[in-house]
Amino acid sequence: MPDTTAAPTSAPTSGMPDLTPDQRTAFEAAAFRRLLAHLDTRSDVQNIDLMTLAGFCRNCLSNWYRDAAEASGQPLTKERSREIVYGMPYDEWREKHQREANADQQAAFEIARPKE
Repeated sequence: MPDTTAAPTSAPTSGMPDLTPDQRTAFEAAAFRRLLAHLDTRSDVQNIDLMTLAGFCRNCLSNWYRDAAEASGQPLTKERSREIVYGMPYDEWREKHQREANADQQAAFEIARPKE
């Protein structure tokens, strides 16, 4: 699995000036917060659909968040990282928003699911 904690190494190709590491971190953090806010407004979009279409879901984001915390020496539980991403305890989110996957969703997921 590729290292998702490292920033992409490609250099900017437009005429934009290079960003400082602090700027890049701040912009990435802002984009992440905006993604979480967007997902919060789209609780109708199920994780299975995200996995099928994009290859990641809210659980993946929480795992990546936890990986980054642990890589910096900060222990973080799976439950806490999910609460950060979901904006509430995971079980509560599931109770409020998760629907049973239908046969079409399950079939699409099986086709798109990452192969080990």
